Parts: sequence; C-alpha cells; structure tokens
Amino acid sequence: MKLMIMFIGIIIFIYLCYALFPTYIYKISYKQKKKNEEFFDKSIYLTFDDGPDKEYTVKLLDLLKEYNVKASFFIVGTFALDNPTIIERMKNEGHSIGLHWYEHKSAMLQTPGMTKNNLNKGLDTLKELGINTHLFRPPWGQFNLSMIAGMKKNNMIPILWDVMAEDWEKETTPQIIKDKLINRVSSNDIICLHDGRGENKAPLKTIDALKEMIPNWLNQGYTFKTLGEKYER
Repeated sequence: MKLMIMFIGIIIFIYLCYALFPTYIYKISYKQKKKNEEFFDKSIYLTFDDGPDKEYTVKLLDLLKEYNVKASFFIVGTFALDNPTIIERMKNEGHSIGLHWYEHKSAMLQTPGMTKNNLNKGLDTLKELGINTHLFRPPWGQFNLSMIAGMKKNNMIPILWDVMAEDWEKETTPQIIKDKLINRVSSNDIICLHDGRGENKAPLKTIDALKEMIPNWLNQGYTFKTLGEKYER
C-alpha cells in the first residue's frame, strides 16, 4: 500500500512539473510583463481563436473590412486546411495569423510525443498555407514542458491575453459579451474572442456584439493593431 501511495505521489508530482506549473508560471510571467510595459497610444488588439470557420470567419472578416480594422487570428491547423481561401483572404486584408495548434487539444492532457506531433503538424500547416509567423497561442493558454521546448526550438512567441469575454459560453448573448468588453477593455489590451467552435452558434453572438463595439471603440479614439505589429517588428 505504501509503495502504491508513493507511486501515485510521484506521478502527481511529475504531472505538476510537466503541465500545471508551466501553465501558471507563463500566465504569472505574462501579467508581470504587462505591468512593466510602457505604451503611448490608445491602441487595442483584437484576436480570434479556434477558426477558421466557413460561416463565422467570413462574416467576421466582412465586418472588420467594413471598418478597416486589422486583427489577429490564431488558427487551428485542421480547420485551416479545410478553408485555405479564408486564410488567403486574411493575409490579403492585412491581418496577422498565428498558430493555435494543429488540433484543439489541452496541453495538460498531451504526452511529449503527442505535443511534439501537434506542434510540428501545426507548423507544417502554416508553411503549406504560405504563412510566415512566430505567433503561437496554445488552446486555453495551457502549456507543458514539451510544448515549451518546441516553442523555443522553432522561435515561437507565446501569446496570451488581457481580456476574455467568455464568448463561447452556451447561455451568453451579444449584450453580455458587449457589457464584458465595455467593462474590461482598456488601452494596450489583447482581447481574446472566438471565430470558431462554441455552442449555440456562439461566434455569431460575438460578431453581433462587435457590430456595436467596433464603432464605439473607434468613437472613443481607440486604434486597432495586430500582434504582428506588436511582436514581429
């Protein structure tokens, strides 16, 4: 029994060191860097995860084009391969594109081999689609040691966020999303929203909220920048 308890304890400790601790260290480190950042303009960064989607992303791109707003998209490799024309449109319209892994899976549940495969296939997807970027956001902002090693090997820049509006939630509404953005967004914030996945056609609710929020932000004097401008200058 003692050996069994010791074995379970070792497994738990290894897991904590492999995935849980790295995730929290990265998130704490990001918050500290944000506190030390200096900024001199009223800019915000719209970012979108989990796409592209043939219905939602196209509608979102139409809205961004209407207001000449540039954003950043973190694409899922499997979805991107199914929608190459949408990726081409993102590039042509001046948006930044980063990787959101090949498949949308939690790093906390991926072995080193699975992690390496997911990252490498994601990077191969970027190359296949003609995307030259070092921007990377892991699903749910979760890391593990194998992922960190892969990021460093491929010179990837881990990107987290300052504002989340929980726009994927089943019971959310455009008004709820809008209220969260009004209350949470300030200058130099990276805003994480979604143009794919989500229950009850959640991305459509995000788009409806942005139909009001984008002109509101513009009227308040905000400018929209891409993460390419922020990190890849």
